[in-house]
Amino acid sequence: MEAAIFEGVMTALSTKCVFANALGVFLGIIFGAMPGLTAAMGVALLIPLTFGMPAVEAFSTLLGMYVGAIYGGCITAILVGTPGTVAAAATLLEGPPLTAKGESRRALEMATIASFIGGIFSAVALCTLAPLLAKIAMGFGASEYFAVAVFGLTIVTSLSSKRPLKGLISCLLGLFIATIGLDPITGDLRNTFENPNLFSGVPLVPVLIGLFALSQILLTIENVIKGMEFTEGTMSKQRITLSDLQKNFINLVRSSLIGTVIGIIPATGVSAATFMAYSEAKRFSKTPEQFGKGTLEGIAASESSNNAVCGGALIPLLTLGIPGDIVTAIMLGALMIQGLTPGPLLFVEHPVTVYGIFAAFIVSNILMLVIGLITIPMARLILHVPNSVLMPIVITLCVVGGFSVNNSTFDLLLVAVFGTAGYLMNKCAIPLPPMLLAMILAPIAETNFRRALSISQNDFSIFYVNPIAMTILVISFFILLQPLYVTAWRWFRRDRTFVV
Repeated sequence: MEAAIFEGVMTALSTKCVFANALGVFLGIIFGAMPGLTAAMGVALLIPLTFGMPAVEAFSTLLGMYVGAIYGGCITAILVGTPGTVAAAATLLEGPPLTAKGESRRALEMATIASFIGGIFSAVALCTLAPLLAKIAMGFGASEYFAVAVFGLTIVTSLSSKRPLKGLISCLLGLFIATIGLDPITGDLRNTFENPNLFSGVPLVPVLIGLFALSQILLTIENVIKGMEFTEGTMSKQRITLSDLQKNFINLVRSSLIGTVIGIIPATGVSAATFMAYSEAKRFSKTPEQFGKGTLEGIAASESSNNAVCGGALIPLLTLGIPGDIVTAIMLGALMIQGLTPGPLLFVEHPVTVYGIFAAFIVSNILMLVIGLITIPMARLILHVPNSVLMPIVITLCVVGGFSVNNSTFDLLLVAVFGTAGYLMNKCAIPLPPMLLAMILAPIAETNFRRALSISQNDFSIFYVNPIAMTILVISFFILLQPLYVTAWRWFRRDRTFVV
């Protein structure tokens, strides 16, 4: 084991991996800072470009993009008053007031250092908790894996809590798409519409690029046509001091812990973590009246918690194959494209890769701190890139990425189809993540369900005699009933409005 850890760390510290990581972080900061570009889009676009790389090198790039994009959202939130990513929504409460007071650079430096602390905190949790959880999961059989996949599918309820019916529609679409291709047990063709390109199923890369990159490009182009503009912020000279960090030490640790725990719970959401950390920072603050008027405490809480979610979300992904958020859901696809099956066996069959990923995540956070502090004086220049230049570049990446994996023009057609579908779903307020999660988890659920029944000779008791499988399925059942609890509570309070 020690040899695997050493080899994994040395692989992540190789020149190629560090360069790939730095490139990912740099691009991630740009994607996070530019309104209309998201972390999910950046990771989806990078996947086909990393297809031919070794696993650790590929994930160095993807993790760099992930960490950089989550951090980069604070740049626009502080300077412009528009969050570059959802993760920076709470930063928006304190960033603009600090910029108005001439403390924008101080706020950005606090955000950078807080993001680093949150990321390193979650990295320690990832390195210590993930192997332990993987050992526990080593005893899982077909019934347990089915239960875990079902639990992963229940994430749909939290991803679409405000629109449960539309979230269910998205999930059902994903389930149908997952049935296209060969039957996993019998090998029969299903729902291929006699198209040879679909005999092996719908490839994941064109779906990722279409849903999370091209659809967002179409929305951005629409905003440009509507004439939506962003006001430019100014960069001040006042910098952060050691006293500022000392005053926020407990706040940073507490917020990092909140972010890590929230990240481990699948699909709880980075927004929940940031606002919870922000609320706790205000509750424990000696000057709560300053919140909302421009205080570093709020910046420290929100930015340390949102980057802590990154490491927390990787724990269920690597140990159980359940993504913690939408970006790790895309990384789940990246693992499979690399020929790696997430779960406890990953730690046994590919320990060097696993520990290389752990080390690469730590390197990503260190590079994010270094690159972030260096580029702060130039941060506002990112906002000067015109959409007329940016969008054609991103569209070109979509085309290259969609074509490069299989060298297939049919994949480009899929990119266009899913991009248009993603755009229309966004306009209709139908969430995209449930579709992706259903496409990824449905084959796992179906295969293990049928395998379990084969082992038990079609005796369904295998799912409730096994205590682990039964417990997970019961928890999943109650999670699925959550929208009914909310509706019943609203009805009890005579608020009979139910949003679908």
